[in-house]
Amino acid sequence: MTTSGYRIAVAGATGLVGRTMLKVLAERNFPIQSLKLLASARSAGMTMEHQGTTYTVEELTEHSFTDVDIALFSAGGSTSKTFAPIAARSGAIVIDNSSAWRMHEHVPLVVPEVNAQALHGHHGIIANPNCSTIQLVVALQPLHDAFTLKRVVCSTYQSVSGAGNKGVEALLDEVPNHGAGQQSARSPFAMQAAYNTMFHTIKEIDGFSEEETKMIHETRKIMSLPELRLAMTCVRVPTLGGHAESVNIETEQPITPAKIREVLAQARGIEIMDEPQNNIYPTPLRAHDRDDVFVGHIRPDDSVEHGAYLWVVSDNIRKGAATNAVQIAESLIQHNALAFTPLEKW
Repeated sequence: MTTSGYRIAVAGATGLVGRTMLKVLAERNFPIQSLKLLASARSAGMTMEHQGTTYTVEELTEHSFTDVDIALFSAGGSTSKTFAPIAARSGAIVIDNSSAWRMHEHVPLVVPEVNAQALHGHHGIIANPNCSTIQLVVALQPLHDAFTLKRVVCSTYQSVSGAGNKGVEALLDEVPNHGAGQQSARSPFAMQAAYNTMFHTIKEIDGFSEEETKMIHETRKIMSLPELRLAMTCVRVPTLGGHAESVNIETEQPITPAKIREVLAQARGIEIMDEPQNNIYPTPLRAHDRDDVFVGHIRPDDSVEHGAYLWVVSDNIRKGAATNAVQIAESLIQHNALAFTPLEKW
């Protein structure tokens, strides 16, 4: 690391999130001394432009990190499990976008607006949360600080871009073929995405999808509320980008829509968009290519003593992935948390 910037690597640079990471680094004027673009052997050799410079994508190997300060990973869980410890032992701080390290006891799971303090004492691997979890906790934390959460019920409306380029391509393939009822041959989904809704793959023995379980465990870890009562239902919808969430909260202290707006108006990373009578409220299109978490359709819930409804929307590729990762890198610098001792065994 030098005064001129940091040696940065992006693993998974050719993917949807990797490309957005590069875009966000440029937009936020992140101080870069050198940049290394890494991907699988299949993508190695292709060229990519970044801020007027052409870079050749290199194959991700165990030797990729000897001259790297911070490595932004968006290359999948199995790749992260293999290469994140190697990178950390080479002296690079890994900020990983997969689910591989999120619940590891020695890995901070960070949303800078919520728990940047968790970066202190890291061991070289930092986890980026699930996209839907990120926007949820950005909205929940200031409300918990003000009113003390008792219970949260959340249903998601998640775009196909949550599955990366393949998800977007599948929907675009299927829309013109809807009349024929054809599912895209390159679809990552279990069924047709166009004009449809579907659950994420149900893998858990108790009937929950992995996505629902992730959101429960990750929210508790990020907010340091291991006993918080959470109910999650995660649904994929046929939109190209942006995740929306219907959020119902129950609190210990009295709460009103006016108080919620007052609290959230002071919160970092949130924009209130709450004039539904004028058709002004958060939508995926309104959140597109923006970094804030948008909150609207705020209403009282009279079925409990202290309750309210929120509608929470964010760009899942930006704040839900790439932007949050870059913000973690910025927070490492701001909090003087760049030094670390890697674990001998992960």
